[in-house]
Amino acid sequence: MKKAFLILIVFAVTLSCKGEKKSEAEATADNQTIVAEDGKTIKQSDGLVAIQGDFIYYEEAAVLKTSTKMYGVILNDKMHELQGQVKAFKKEDTDMVPVTIRGRMFKKNPNEEGWEDKIEIKEILKVSPPNPEANDVIKIGNK
Repeated sequence: MKKAFLILIVFAVTLSCKGEKKSEAEATADNQTIVAEDGKTIKQSDGLVAIQGDFIYYEEAAVLKTSTKMYGVILNDKMHELQGQVKAFKKEDTDMVPVTIRGRMFKKNPNEEGWEDKIEIKEILKVSPPNPEANDVIKIGNK
């Protein structure tokens, strides 16, 4: 009897997980933005992805850092627009600011320098203030 009950529970959990994946696929088909809290993304029907991460632009280089990867950001008008929005939250030029964007992801040309994974920003969804408790910057000197 216990084995039958256990098999029934496993079967029910399996079916419920399949239903969740189906609803995500349906949401993607409706062109809704889906971004998980851990920064993982689901591709949109227009070929763009929504992605969450920490953004920095410093000395003509832009980077988007997620919990698992770092992306080189293409320097274009949308990147400069994002930099303008991010400035309001920065205390130092080297501060990283949490953002959510939509863009086109691709691999860099083997002959180029920089990050292997690149993203071209097409849409800015959200800019958030940095968490003051996540201060992992080491400063040297009296400044």
